[in-house]
Amino acid sequence: MHKKIYFWAAFFWCSVISFFCLVQLNNVPLGNVSNVDKLVHAFFHFILTTLCFLFLKNEVKDSKSLKPVVFAFLFSLLFGIAIEIVQGLFTATRQSDVFDVLANISGALLSIILITLFRMFRKTT
Repeated sequence: MHKKIYFWAAFFWCSVISFFCLVQLNNVPLGNVSNVDKLVHAFFHFILTTLCFLFLKNEVKDSKSLKPVVFAFLFSLLFGIAIEIVQGLFTATRQSDVFDVLANISGALLSIILITLFRMFRKTT
């Protein structure tokens, strides 16, 4: 049951990311925070990586396997790159940004670090 919930949560989150990264958002007030969009990218991919991991860890029988962690990170990375490519090729109001990809990676890495720490802590208790 949890597997389906995590799958659909990850699917929904991919839809949220796609929507906010592909629609025109010129009139959205972002406040005075410099590069707040980079924080949003990091947050989006932190959540995406975490949801993908939760789904994938149920697919792997060996609880010590690194496959769910690696695949969750790679999926988030490739999804973020794909969104940037789509922005550059198929939208008139958005543009590709290497720094968005770096922000995506930082959010995904933070997720992986916290997942790894949680797994290490859980093994010691």
